[in-house]
Amino acid sequence: MQYEFLPVLARLRAALSWRRPGVRAFVYQVLLVALVGCGVWYLVSNTLANLTARNIATGFGFLQGEAGFAIGESSIAYAPADTYARAILVGIVNTLKVALAGIVLATLLGTLIGIARLSRNWLVARLAAVYVEVMRNIPLLLQLFFWYALITESLPGPRQALNPLPGVFLSNRGLQFPALVGDSLPWLAVGLAAAIVAGVLLGRWSRRRQAATGQVWPMARTWLLLVIFGPLAGWLLSGAALALDMPTLRGFNFTGGMQLTPELAALLAGLVIYTSAFVAEVVRSGIQAVADGQWEAANALGLKRHLALRLVILPQALRVIVPPMTSQYLNLTKNSSLAVAIGYPDIVSVLNTVINQSGQAIEGVLIIMAAYLTVSLTISVCMNWYNRRLALAER
Repeated sequence: MQYEFLPVLARLRAALSWRRPGVRAFVYQVLLVALVGCGVWYLVSNTLANLTARNIATGFGFLQGEAGFAIGESSIAYAPADTYARAILVGIVNTLKVALAGIVLATLLGTLIGIARLSRNWLVARLAAVYVEVMRNIPLLLQLFFWYALITESLPGPRQALNPLPGVFLSNRGLQFPALVGDSLPWLAVGLAAAIVAGVLLGRWSRRRQAATGQVWPMARTWLLLVIFGPLAGWLLSGAALALDMPTLRGFNFTGGMQLTPELAALLAGLVIYTSAFVAEVVRSGIQAVADGQWEAANALGLKRHLALRLVILPQALRVIVPPMTSQYLNLTKNSSLAVAIGYPDIVSVLNTVINQSGQAIEGVLIIMAAYLTVSLTISVCMNWYNRRLALAER
């Protein structure tokens, strides 16, 4: 009977032989996971023991306590009597506002400068090159200090504010401009959202139509009409309850309208100008990665240079541009943490205050890490999805 098991044992011994690369790889991975687990257990247990020895409470229960401090700029309702959780939410919203606005503006400015670097006009190309080399080699923190000092120290006070346009005032208190107020604002947002959805659906239909018939639908004019008439339709359906709130000088400051604070303006200027220099190089390298034969083919079809760039070159260059562009978006989002240096209340600034008041340093740092990790992973997922859509289909 025992002889019947000998072939099975031989096969099992051969399968588990140390000479097999798969067996060695599995053992090494198990040992590595165990080593990392032991390191994490040691750090956590040591931290908890030290906190217990010093009678420091742990956990996130402090988030329900009263914050007791004001936040200079908030996009959502907040008062010092609110909880720490509400204060942290204000910081997260402020960070998202800066990140989203910075990504859009840096992409637009960087794309224009990247295209300008390839211009046939010698002066335009050299000016774009100087911009890129200067801006990306000056530290971002120094740029933030420069823009903040320029706004707060060089601009006049509210009484002598610059008035470049009717209702627009520029002073050391920031930028004040007119704002729409009234019950129709939600309807305008609904109309704009409906226009965007209609534009996306029409874009898909126009691409299928062009592939089937070769006829091009004027999507640029269609988008312009949708963006104009969508909110207009929402405004009319709401009963036209809308007014323009103009900023007016009262005392030592402006009231009414909307305000772009010096901190937010300096932060956006620094992030956008610094990041756009890197975006410009990404766009330039992506365009140069497209074969010269594509330019020649576009010229042979009678396309002007700007049409060849928009219709032929850029769609192909996007496959090269998108992956490094993702890194620039992530860098901009993480660089927004430097806002604490100029007093803008982002997530880092708010949680610094929370940590100082509550003493929950570990929990505060964990919240900051979780917030930036969530935002960064969201940007990566969205950009990777877009990159897969641009990828060439292979057999």
